[in-house]
Amino acid sequence: MGRRLDLQAELVDILNSDYVYFNPPENITMQYPCIVYTQDSEEKLHANDRNYGRHKRYLVTVIDRDPDSPIAEAVSNLPMCSFNRIYAAENLNHHVYQLFF
Repeated sequence: MGRRLDLQAELVDILNSDYVYFNPPENITMQYPCIVYTQDSEEKLHANDRNYGRHKRYLVTVIDRDPDSPIAEAVSNLPMCSFNRIYAAENLNHHVYQLFF
């Protein structure tokens, strides 16, 4: 659990606010700009018939009214981060990244 909390702290630093949500329930009212993230995969490393490493992959979405969001740019610069897609919904831009952390 500590690694996810480290990621939470990193995303709060990037956003410069507490509007970072992990698996937010549908009834929450989000403030924008924000970052929403969830774990979507896990990669295990094997050798000699044993697991010796594990990396969790998170789907990180920056939601901002600005289509050229500097927040999305900062997230994209994180190590082990790759661009997934961008889309607009409800007059908000969603920049989606996959991040191993």
